[in-house]
Amino acid sequence: MLNSFRAVITGSSSGIGLGIAEAFAAAGCGLVINGIATPSEVRSLSERLRLKGAEKVVFHPADVAEPEQCVSLIRDAEAELGAIDILVNNAGIQYVAPTEQFPVDRWDAILATNLSAAFHTIRAALPGMQGRSSGRIINIASVHGLVASIHKSAYVAAKHGLVGLTKVVALENALNGITCNAICPGWVLTQLLQKQIDNLAVEGHISSDAAARQMLREKQPSGQFTTVEDVAALALFLCSPAASNITGASFTLDGGWTAQ
Repeated sequence: MLNSFRAVITGSSSGIGLGIAEAFAAAGCGLVINGIATPSEVRSLSERLRLKGAEKVVFHPADVAEPEQCVSLIRDAEAELGAIDILVNNAGIQYVAPTEQFPVDRWDAILATNLSAAFHTIRAALPGMQGRSSGRIINIASVHGLVASIHKSAYVAAKHGLVGLTKVVALENALNGITCNAICPGWVLTQLLQKQIDNLAVEGHISSDAAARQMLREKQPSGQFTTVEDVAALALFLCSPAASNITGASFTLDGGWTAQ
């Protein structure tokens, strides 16, 4: 489906990013993956993606919280793959605390990783896409890019900003054959969410399963977690010819969360 396409996916050594990388690999993409991984983990991930069908797999260790490393990621990817057809900004971190107690260093880190990193990779990737009049940019935002929850001031601010950035990039490139869209999942059971579940279990003196059910009951009417595969399938669709006129949109995969 995406044979000969070349994609860069940030934060793709685990979780949603890895799920997207696997879907793109199965579609025949060449890939530059990125994240935190040991050399043995990199070898394992690369082999896993090649076995799924990736044309080529390159790991880049860029810390996307650093602007210059975001640019290096894109430039090195262009050198390795020849060009970038698809950019998926997925890297993200979380911290939870009341606003007046929120550590300033955590605020800065979350804004840098969850929002500014996307700006820096996009600005570096756009000239190449514009020169070819073709490209797909997908920002993995969150339901928290559309609504808020307590104790998540930095995360909510960053994800709202990411949705806004998506719209601006879409408008600026609407005539260039380049689309930019955001995917806004609700609760997806990844390592990031599991930490929140575990914290809730400790605070409430309940089991992890009970804490997970409580989170779903409070926010996600379907009573089910969104899966990594759900998000990956939507990302794959947004890179298909059928999505060529979809741009500036925010897609929710939230089990009815934002319908309330």
